[in-house]
Amino acid sequence: MESVALTQGATPTRVLLTGATGFIGSHLARLLVEQGQEVLAIIRPGADRWRIADIQRRLSFVDSDLRDATDILNQVRSWQPDICIHLGWQGWFGKPEADRNIASLRMSLALLSRMTELSCRRFVTAGTCFEYDLSGQRLSETSTLGPHDLYGACKKSLFEVAEHYAKLVGVSVVSARIFYAYGPYENARRLVPSIVRALLRGDIAKVTPGEQVRDYLHVSDIASAIWTVAKSDVVGAVNVASGEPITIAQIARRIGQLLEKPDLIHLGALPYRADEPMHILGDATVLRERLAWVPRFNIDSGLAETIHWWRQRVDRE
Repeated sequence: MESVALTQGATPTRVLLTGATGFIGSHLARLLVEQGQEVLAIIRPGADRWRIADIQRRLSFVDSDLRDATDILNQVRSWQPDICIHLGWQGWFGKPEADRNIASLRMSLALLSRMTELSCRRFVTAGTCFEYDLSGQRLSETSTLGPHDLYGACKKSLFEVAEHYAKLVGVSVVSARIFYAYGPYENARRLVPSIVRALLRGDIAKVTPGEQVRDYLHVSDIASAIWTVAKSDVVGAVNVASGEPITIAQIARRIGQLLEKPDLIHLGALPYRADEPMHILGDATVLRERLAWVPRFNIDSGLAETIHWWRQRVDRE
């Protein structure tokens, strides 16, 4: 893993942020403004800003579609960002999302090119654990890459092209490879909120047998880890992971215990997906030891905080 010098001044850092209305991006935007950084968020026209409603007045905005890199260049030129943190991405798993992933790859590379025109010194991308060959037991930054699906393949392609491009043009590029996130503002259909919401309503939470091993971090810890990576001199890739294994069954049972409704957790009520990886665990040595990053939450305190947030929302529904 290579590194380059990145001088940090006493004045606020100018951060150009994409994906600020998303789950992770909204938490990062909140962290940055709380730390006094200057944040310019690129927001797609018509995007729902509910996740950042409480900090909108503390952000600057560019209303533009990421697919129009020239428009973004023209609007951002006078602002001169120090760092671009690119979390914006459309596309997930499956055939219906294929074209969106390809489009996201294309616009990400165009954004990187435009940032070099602005002499933006640091470009941070959001990678994923799905870039790796998931047959290994613990995934480090030097583990074999072998994307699990098109989503992972597009993220891997962005990483590899950006890495080679950076060497040619002299820009500093790093990929924060994110594993599993949970916490406030998450999509209600994802694992943790779907279980929490069901139990808060007194409904059964149907789960698979739950033997899948996962690596979960609270979303605010993911935001702080990304910012730690962004401020560092590391280039290449850094795992944003806990390094601590936990099974889906353990997560479900802990939620049941915290809400005092363990009988509503029905493990085995849903089948495993045919292509579901059974073991995804990150090695967080670079993040924790080289970058001296420390998480705020453990799984119990993180789930308790998440339950509190969802309880307030469910009560108003």
